[in-house]
Amino acid sequence: MKTADDIILDKKSDVVYVTKNQTLAEAIDLMNRKKIGAILVKEGDDMIGIWTERDYLRSSSDADFDPRRAKVGDYMTSPLHFARHDATLTELEEMFLGLYLRHLPVKKNHRFLGLVSIGDVLRADLLDKDLKIKELNSLASWQYYENWGWDPKKKK
Repeated sequence: MKTADDIILDKKSDVVYVTKNQTLAEAIDLMNRKKIGAILVKEGDDMIGIWTERDYLRSSSDADFDPRRAKVGDYMTSPLHFARHDATLTELEEMFLGLYLRHLPVKKNHRFLGLVSIGDVLRADLLDKDLKIKELNSLASWQYYENWGWDPKKKK
């Protein structure tokens, strides 16, 4: 079964992040250029939070909200929940459902590897199931039984 590490390798995408002192407008601009819905917040060598489209939506109703002045650090979600690099698809799905998350950073030996979304995990799971179905269909084909010499016309 695929793991979080496999999904990150399949994505072949750069890790996108901002600092907590950057403005929301800067984060929005970067997210639009990269066509992503969530961005990690980095301080030094550590990822300390995440800021998403939903965070923007929630904060935009504040009367004094100005994304050109507001800092990411004031609106990010922190602390982060992390997934292990060897977490299976089932474990990742359970984390997304149990924690009500849409994005999970992945770590290996205290080192950040990347970010997976619920969409990434569902896609990987469906592709994995599709492959298994194709394998089972090939096993249960008539050619499989013909190779055994089984003849459905013969009766005992």
